[in-house]
Formats: sequence, structure tokens, C-alpha cells
Amino acid sequence: MTGPTIESRALRYFVAVAEELNFSRAADRLGISASPLSRAIRALEADMGVTLLERSTHGVSLTPAGAVLLEEGRSALDAAQAAVRRAQRAGASTPQIVLAVKADSDAGLLDAILARYAAQDPALPVTVRLCGWAEQPRLLRRGEADVALVHEPFDRTGLDAEPVAVEPTVAAVPATHPLAHEGRATLADLGLPMTGPSDLAGVRRHQDNLVDRHGIRDLAQLLALVELGRFVTLVPRSVADRYPRRGLAYLDVPDAPPAVLAIAWPQQSRSTAVAALVRAATEPEPAQHAL
Repeated sequence: MTGPTIESRALRYFVAVAEELNFSRAADRLGISASPLSRAIRALEADMGVTLLERSTHGVSLTPAGAVLLEEGRSALDAAQAAVRRAQRAGASTPQIVLAVKADSDAGLLDAILARYAAQDPALPVTVRLCGWAEQPRLLRRGEADVALVHEPFDRTGLDAEPVAVEPTVAAVPATHPLAHEGRATLADLGLPMTGPSDLAGVRRHQDNLVDRHGIRDLAQLLALVELGRFVTLVPRSVADRYPRRGLAYLDVPDAPPAVLAIAWPQQSRSTAVAALVRAATEPEPAQHAL
């Protein structure tokens, strides 16, 4: 049985209302008036045969069907826009691929990966897009990047990934910390919330919390805040090797989870250039720090 076909405009209208939960704000965002927007949503509900929004004097709320369409609709709109962006890059006079990576989070491997890729056929010019904290998956889903280097774990919705490198994490602590001269410590010694070597998700939650609470934009700011004694945290061993600082000490943490760097790309990608870049990152095996 074939269901109703939804036009992208109607879906875009619904997503705006569902995110704003207010017809006037959604209309302002879309650059239209509220009355035609309301009629468009009513028509969409009639076409689908379900109620998407509950309307009352207290405001607008999503029905269960509306919540599903919001989640799926965002993905559909992102996929459509991503297809346009990738087609534009492929059809440019000089085709290229975009590699997203957070500054200083490539385990020191980026130059080697790009050099191996340049020797492969078909290699296209690569534009490296430096991005913010955990921004890579969103850039891939929106078509703003073709491939990304990103640390596990991350939201893999619509993405494929392969591991590139595994290295130990160490604790970054201020030089005045009581354990700064010990050379090593446990998670419990440092008061870190991870449960053990397999708790990669705990590392991500801890880092996301630090970023949100302190407005951290980059590695330099994170290390400066550690020096000031605001917190202690885990960083990959490659960061400690590349960024010694007088006000910091790096401690081995035997029970800490490792840092796992992956290369990710959209599941629907059929680009031979993207496949070549993935091969360059994973074959031959990049040099890894010994665990």
C-alpha cells in the first residue's frame, strides 16, 4: 500500500512549527504569515490522516505521530540538503571532498593520511574543515562534509565508520594538584566519573558536561582551565605529547578508557574519492600509541 507523498515545503513548515511550538514564531522564521502556515499544517494532517499537533489555548504540543514526523522529517530535510551540497561539489569545475576534523583531535595522523590519500586513484583535492566540539556527525548528515575524523563514541545515525587509531588517555591536572608529581593515578584518585576501561560513553558525557558548563571552544581553552584548577580531565596521549605546559602535569591512568579515533562518512555515499580517503586512513594501519 502506497502512502501519501509529502512535499518538502510542507515538511519544512511542519518542522518549523514543531520546533517552535508556536505558529507565530514559526511563521516569522519561515518568512510567511501565520494563517497560511496553519492551513498548510491542517492540509498535511488531512493528507496523512493523523493529528500531528495538539492545539489549545495554552499553546501547541506534539502528538506521538508529530514527534515521529519531527525526528524523521529533520533527517529527511537534512538528507535532501546534503544531496544538493554534495552534488554541487561533485559538479564544480574542480571537484573536491571536505574532511571535517576538530583541531588537535587527529592524533597527529592527519598529514600522513592526506599524503597516503594523495597517492591513490581517484584522489580529489581535500578541503579540511576545522569544526567545533562533536560537530562532525552533524556536518556529515547535512552534507557540509563528506568524511570526518571523530572520536568514539558519537551519534552514528545515517553514518558508517571504521577505527583509525587507539591510544591511551592520560589525566591532565594542574601542576599544583596533590598527585601532580606521582606520575600516575586511578580514576577514583582523581574523582573522575568513568567506571573503567570500557566506559567510553562516560568519557563523552564528562567531556560534554565540561564543554557545556565552561563554554569550551577548543583544546587551548580546555588546557588553560585545567591549569587554573577548574577541573581535571582525560586527554589522548598524543595531546600530552604535543602540548607540554608548565602549569600542567599529565598522569598515566591505568584504568581509564582509551581514546578511539574513527573515520566516518554517510551511509549512502557512493563516492570513490571518499572510499579512497577511508582506505588511506585505515590501510595500511596507521601507527598507534602502545596501550
